[in-house]
This record gives sequence, structure tokens and C-alpha cells, in this order.
Amino acid sequence: MKPVALTIAGSDPSGGAGIQADLKTFHQFGVYGEAALTLLTVQNTCNVFEVVCLEPRLVEAQVEAVLADIPPQAAKTGALGNAAIIEAVAALAPRLRAPLVVDPVMISKHGAPLIAEEARPVLEQKLLPRAALVTPNLHEAAALAGCGIRTVEQMEEAARRIFDRTGAAVLIKGGHLEGEAVDVLCWQGGLRRYGAPRFDTRHTHGTGCTYSAAITACLALGLDLPEAVARAKRYITEAIRTNPGLGGGSGPVNHHASTG
Repeated sequence: MKPVALTIAGSDPSGGAGIQADLKTFHQFGVYGEAALTLLTVQNTCNVFEVVCLEPRLVEAQVEAVLADIPPQAAKTGALGNAAIIEAVAALAPRLRAPLVVDPVMISKHGAPLIAEEARPVLEQKLLPRAALVTPNLHEAAALAGCGIRTVEQMEEAARRIFDRTGAAVLIKGGHLEGEAVDVLCWQGGLRRYGAPRFDTRHTHGTGCTYSAAITACLALGLDLPEAVARAKRYITEAIRTNPGLGGGSGPVNHHASTG
């Protein structure tokens, strides 16, 4: 049977992030993609103009409909918006019966908040402990770990802290550090680094969504977590390198990049 992956996330009408990026990525890996919408954004490559969250019952109903008919082999979350939606997704998580990748989307590439401040404790206490993997960027990791991060060694310490608090594997993305683009995985208590060249480009919109979607697709294909991260890292690196240069702001990456 064809592998299936589910994304529970927000919409980006410009197509670079959110469920649009997730579904493109699933497809590129040969995985059938499903999507449950959590919020609508009005945005393009230059700015986010508006964010509107759906009612939690609608989010629940979408996920329940999928699980009843085409259950996924892996799932991910993106922007969840508020505490009520996070609670709804956390309550549904055990019914997925599949690894859940949580991308703790807190702020957009343009600086717009994508999660209410009062929702953060709910995310940390109710959803992250149900995740197989959490994929924060440096800013999100610093907030979750309660420490500053300016070096790879500090990334490793933050990853351990988040792992100890949640029990979930943690992949901290080092895209905002200087030098080589190094990500750190804390898995089963051990640490692993994933390095890649850094490219001088403004076109990195949706990298977090695309990266976590690629990991989710690889898990749906049956890869173990370290190899899923390694393959997804190669994909997102190539997607950034070959970005199509669209838009007047932070444009999208190339979702047609090689998945090898």
C-alpha cells in the first residue's frame, strides 16, 4: 500500500509554507498527503497580514474523518494558533497510532506570531510529550529550554533539556547560527550532528515546514529517525540551494528538489 502522511497545520496562500509546503513535500517523496487545517493566514513572501484560527471542533472533525478512512503512517503538526486547538490535537494524538512530528511554530518568517502567548504552556505540557520528534528552530528551542543558544554546544545542551522535560526526541535547527548549517538531534538520550553548507539567499520561506514534512514523509516510508533526519536534511539543503527566486521578499524553497 502507498504510504500516507498527515499534516495538521495552517494555510499559506503563497504556497511556500504551511499545508501547501507539506503536501508538496509529501508528494515529492512519493507519499500520499492528507491535511487538516488549523488556521488561515493572509500572507505572501513580503508579509503576514492576518491570521484567523478555526474552531477546535472543526480541527477535531477533520482529523477524525481522516483517521476513520485513511489513517496515516506518520503525522506532523505546524502552526496551531491557540491553546484550544493545541489541546484538541494533543487529545487526538494517541489515536494516530503513528509517529507524530511536532514543529512548534511560534513565529512566522516575517515576525508575525503564530501561537498565542498563553498557549505555550499547553504546547509544552500537553502536546510535546506526545511527540516522537520536536523540531524547534533556535528561537523556539531557546524558549522551550529556557536558555540562550549561540553555539552548537549550547544547541546540544538545549536539546538535552527539552528531551528531559518532554521525553520526545528533539531536532534543533541551527539555521540562524554563523558558519556551517548544523542541526542537532537528541534521540534516545544520545546526540548527533547534521551539517550542511550555508547558502547566501533570502529565499528560505517555509524551510521549517518543509524540513519537518520531509522527516514525516521519511518516517511514513519506514526509515528510522536518524536516517529520516539525514535524508530530510539533504533534501532541504538542496531545496534551499535551488530555490526558484520567487516573490519580492523571503521566497519559497524548491519543493521539486531531489529527495535522494
